[in-house]
Amino acid sequence: MDQAARPLGRVALLGGGVMGEAILAAALRAGVDVEDLAVSEPSARRATELAERYGVRAADGNAKVASRADLVVVALKPKDVAGVLEEVGPALRPGTVVVSVAAGLPIAFYEKRLPAGTPVVRVMPNTPAVVGQGAGAMSAGTSATPAHMEAVGRLLAGTGLVLEVAEKDLDAVTAISGSGPAYVFYLVDALAEAGVLLGLTREQASRLALATFRGSAALLEETGEHPVILRERVSSPGGTTVAGLRELDAHGVRAAVLAAAEAARDRARALAAELDG
Repeated sequence: MDQAARPLGRVALLGGGVMGEAILAAALRAGVDVEDLAVSEPSARRATELAERYGVRAADGNAKVASRADLVVVALKPKDVAGVLEEVGPALRPGTVVVSVAAGLPIAFYEKRLPAGTPVVRVMPNTPAVVGQGAGAMSAGTSATPAHMEAVGRLLAGTGLVLEVAEKDLDAVTAISGSGPAYVFYLVDALAEAGVLLGLTREQASRLALATFRGSAALLEETGEHPVILRERVSSPGGTTVAGLRELDAHGVRAAVLAAAEAARDRARALAAELDG
């Protein structure tokens, strides 16, 4: 069988929150049979909701669903992960891949709490994954092979872009694409607020701001041009755009974005140290 067509096998999802649901939907888009999907969710109401929406089995008990899986996705709050790993570790079959989407926890945290040789893949997604437009990255643990990474990549393909990076670079990924949607929402809101200041209605300004971000991103992607080149094409000498850009530079917007990314990276490192401590 061609590797790209090889079935992903049985997938167990531990945690059915926002990101868990995004991965659940991605798994179905990746061709995982609904009969091979199981969700363990402590909230009975949420479990029923997911079962009705996707037709998956909403199981009771983490160890039970993990024991039957080829891929176990841990989509829990970081504070809950250690206890769940102690619960499911003895139930895992040899070769079962554990995929972490819990923020901040390093691969070593999992490898210390799971049977020796368990393949672990750490993933840093972002919230646009919910609509299949995410941007994230994944890193391999010491026992994860290229085949394991390929399988996890196919599982997550429906969430959007997923790059493979070294684990040491995941804090940078957190700062850029993990926190990045908040920066974009901040800028969309600021541009809309500017429209209101200049006399547009709130609805007009919001629709124009959102469409401008969406269209600009599409133009970047479809042309493949460097952002500077596209920016220069909008900036006529002595024109309105140049005047606006001058103010952005005067107010240190570029420097602020760089500082925000560094602050987010540093906070990610601090949180990881706290969680693993």
